[in-house]
Amino acid sequence: MKLMLISDIHGSAAWLRRALEKADEEQPDYLIMVGDYLYHGPRNPLPDGYDPKEAIHLLNSRKERIIAVRGNCDSEVDQMMLEFPMMGDYAVVLDEGRRIFVTHGHLHSMDQLPPLKAGDVFVQGHTHVPVAEKQEGIYLVNPGSITLPKENYPPSYGILHAGKAEIKSFEGKVIKSITFDE
Repeated sequence: MKLMLISDIHGSAAWLRRALEKADEEQPDYLIMVGDYLYHGPRNPLPDGYDPKEAIHLLNSRKERIIAVRGNCDSEVDQMMLEFPMMGDYAVVLDEGRRIFVTHGHLHSMDQLPPLKAGDVFVQGHTHVPVAEKQEGIYLVNPGSITLPKENYPPSYGILHAGKAEIKSFEGKVIKSITFDE
């Protein structure tokens, strides 16, 4: 199964449109949305192409392929507009016998992991910083942010496929990657 990770849209229809164009190229089975869909949040500037209503339309157009979790900037009002469930604090996806635990990162995080076993994958967003590493047998993945990247990283998304995780820029450059051991 091929999964595309998109995090921290923060209402930017322009960057979401670019991410969905990448999804058309990548052809994932599912889009894993890692929170913070519509609101830019009080700590962030207005992102380029800020248009939450258009972002709603773009997301709803892919609703049958979305698995989503709630971010710290998401609310019940947002859920009323989105046609897929996104208010869960986490989701668990099983792929090739591997558990993938997806959360935004403001409750569970790489510094405060839920109970996982060696070989599992922990996916979070929230920090806007890409990560692909292994810690005590658990694979840690953060796709960064498509809209408001931090620490001088470019806008990015993640791909989980064929036993590895890759974080990619929109130019197709692999920023970070890790291969899952058998």
